Formats: sequence, C-alpha cells, structure tokens
Amino acid sequence: MGAPWQHLFHPANAAGYRQAVGSAVDHLVEHLGATAGRPLTGVTPREAAERVAAVDLDRPLGTGPDALAELSRLWLDDAIWFHEPTAAAHLNCPVVIPALAAEVFISGVNSSLDTFDQSAGATFIERHLVDWTAARIGYDDAADGIFTTGGTQSNLQALLLARGQQAAPAERLRIFASADGHFSVQKAARMLGLGDAAVVPVPVDVSRRMDPAALSTALADAAERGDVAMAVVATAGTTDFGSIDPLPEVAALARAYGAWFHVDAAYGGGLLVSPRRRDWLEGIELSDSVAVDYHKTWFQPVSCSALLVRDGATLGHVTWHADYLNPKDSAHPNQVDKSLQTTRRFEALKLWMTLRVMGADAIGEHLDAVIDLADAVAAELTAMPDIDVAAAPQLSTIVFRLCPPGLDEAALASLNAAIRAELFDDGRALVAATRVDGRSYLKLTLLNPVATVADVLGVVEMVREAGRRIAGEPAVPRPSRQRLAVAR
Repeated sequence: MGAPWQHLFHPANAAGYRQAVGSAVDHLVEHLGATAGRPLTGVTPREAAERVAAVDLDRPLGTGPDALAELSRLWLDDAIWFHEPTAAAHLNCPVVIPALAAEVFISGVNSSLDTFDQSAGATFIERHLVDWTAARIGYDDAADGIFTTGGTQSNLQALLLARGQQAAPAERLRIFASADGHFSVQKAARMLGLGDAAVVPVPVDVSRRMDPAALSTALADAAERGDVAMAVVATAGTTDFGSIDPLPEVAALARAYGAWFHVDAAYGGGLLVSPRRRDWLEGIELSDSVAVDYHKTWFQPVSCSALLVRDGATLGHVTWHADYLNPKDSAHPNQVDKSLQTTRRFEALKLWMTLRVMGADAIGEHLDAVIDLADAVAAELTAMPDIDVAAAPQLSTIVFRLCPPGLDEAALASLNAAIRAELFDDGRALVAATRVDGRSYLKLTLLNPVATVADVLGVVEMVREAGRRIAGEPAVPRPSRQRLAVAR
C-alpha cells in the first residue's frame, strides 16, 4: 500500500498527483465519448441503491484504476449527461471548459474563502466578481455580496436581511411572491420561524408574470389587517415558464409599503451578460438584493452562485466575530463576516476563468442561443394539433403536453406521466413534469447552446410516438405551421 502519506497533495507526491488526475480525466473522456447520443440509461433507484449498498467501505480497493472501474459501475455508466440535446428536464446546463480547468486549482489548493489568511488573493478575486456583477445589475459603489451554494441559500439570506430591517412581531410579517415563484421562498419563511402563512402568493397574468394590480391589492389587504410587508420577491425567470415579473412596477409597490425588494434571478440572471436581451431585466437595479445562479444560465459547474445587495452595510446582520477566526479587531478582510457559511470553496474562480478566457459576451451569446431555440421550437409545437402549449416561452423553457382528443384531465395526466416514465426508463430522453393551474404537463428546459431545433423536435416526436403507442392511437398528420405569439 506504500507510505500512509503517499496520497497527500504535496510536492513530494507531485508525480502521483499528475498520474491520478490524468487517469481520471482520461477515464471521464472515455465515458464522454461513449454516451451514444443518449442522456441516461434509465437505471432504477433500486438498482442504483443495491450496487452502492454492496460496497464495503472498510475494505479499500488500494489502486486508482480499480476505484475508477468501480466508480463507472456505481455511477458513471448511468450518469445523466447534460451536454446531450435530449437532456431537457431541469435547469442543469452544459458547462464550459475554462470553469472545469478552474476546478483543478479549487480542489488542489483547497483555499477556504471564510478568512483572508486561508485564501489570500482569492478573497479579492471573489470580491472583484461581486463588484462586477453588482455593476452589471446597476448598483453603485455601496453594493456588496457573497458567493453562495445556490438560489435557495441566496433567497434565504436575502429574506434574513429583510427580516433584520423590521421590528414588527414575527407573526405579523408577510412576504409577497409570485404564485409561480420558487419554493425556496416558502422554505426560507419556515427556517426564519415565520411559518407558511407568512408567504402571500400573488396571482400571475396571462404571461405568467406577477400581476402588479393583484400585488397592490394583496399589500393593501395585508396592511388593513395590521400585517407588515417584510419583503416583496420578484422573479426574473420562473422555473416553469422563465417569466420575468414586471420589475419597475413591483419595485414601486415594494417601496410604497416599506418592504425589502428582492429579485430571484437565479434563472434569468444570465441576461446581465446578454448582448441582445439585457433590457429584459429593466428595473432590477431598483432592488435591495438579487440572487444569481452562475451554474444555470452562465454555464458554470455546480455550485457557483451569489447574493448581491444594494447596500453592503445590510450584510452586517449576519456578522458574528469569533476570536479564533475573525476577531472584531482583525486587520484582514474576512468574507465570513457577510456569509451564512463559514468554510467555503473558491467557487468564484470558475466564473473568473470563464470571463478571462471567453469573455462576458460569449456567455450571453450562449444564453441568447437557447432563448432563440425555445422560441423556434414553441412555434413548431403550437402548429401540432395533438400538442397543448401552456404558455409562450419567456426564457428557455416550454411547458406542453400531448393532448389527444377525447381524453379528460385525469386521462391526460396519466398519459403524459406514462410517456415521461417510458422515455426515462428507455434512456432516450429526459423531460420534466409540472402542474399548471391544477393540470399535468411536461416541460422542456433548454440550456444547451449546441442543441438544434431538429434535436428538440426529435424529443417531441418521441413524446408523440410513445403517447400514440400507450393510447393505441394512429399517427396524426401535421398541419401547416402557425407561429406562437411570444409575450415579452
């Protein structure tokens, strides 16, 4: 087995490190080239669990090649590959190579971003990226922020900061969010001890955007009951429809009631670097805080996200000084002073390397490409008599279902669920499921800039073929094309 320290990342083991990492890269590339156009194998939870449970962790294999072979059997052979155009279920993006190169340094050096004496220049790389993103939002020099694990953590911290601005009793505080907003708002309310009733869902309009008139009514009704508007959460890119709430109107109402205005731009934040569509985020500069997931529409590996705030002083609400880590009289800038986490990976390096190699416009062009793709595919789907498109796409998601004539809602729900399960089990395609106004739908989430209209329509054809087979119906001829009106 060799000396017990032979596996440490250390100058004395540099050759071993190079060989191990090189073998791992070669092994991954072999799998990458063997996907055969399929995003998954359809392995069942039972099969995956049984394979892993059979491993005796108290009996090491002893060699890297043996461990890699086992890893293939347990995971890689059945992994979900998001670079495949037929992987269209969730907000998981193909990732760019400069960010993957950054992972080598992140894991090898193992900096921790909580204090300067664990990170040195990494502290300022992260801070510079925070400042850069804040400037893209439209904040001034008073802004600040922190990298987080994802939109859920960013939304939690934003609402914690909002809570810190209010002296009202917890039972009177209310959070107003779109009925189509992310469930992390409800989770945050629970974690903050406010309860489920604290979140007031605001109805959406025909474009699935928060309805300002409905928000105005909800705020007024709450005030009349003696409740306090703690926060208004607008969404810039809802998970299902990619809808961007009318940010200027929502901002004005939040200000009128003294509420913290937070924008959940976990999905739509990539528009900050879009060469063609940055104006879709008009009004985001009026917010008090913004959540951005770089690991969605910025094509970064998980996890890479941030919370940005208009006034950096508000982050003091999460500050706690410990003599053994970040004493109050420390001469160093310590990022833990504004983070919910203590130990943090240097995730910011991924975005840094991406910007330094590719540039911001290239990232934005990738996002523009998938938005164009969604528009083109939706136009095709609306011309299919057996396809029901729930709403025009706003970013890069399309909510639809196979809708043969003569089936009631229960039968349609059962049919589309069976279609999705068949495609997954067969490994041909990965599509998502959701519910819209109580009705079951399928969903295509398009985040692959390499995918073509033909690729995505191929997935739709798989849906139609599976549906016809399950329902026992003949093929339906396609009519002439008709453009779906896209609301912007």
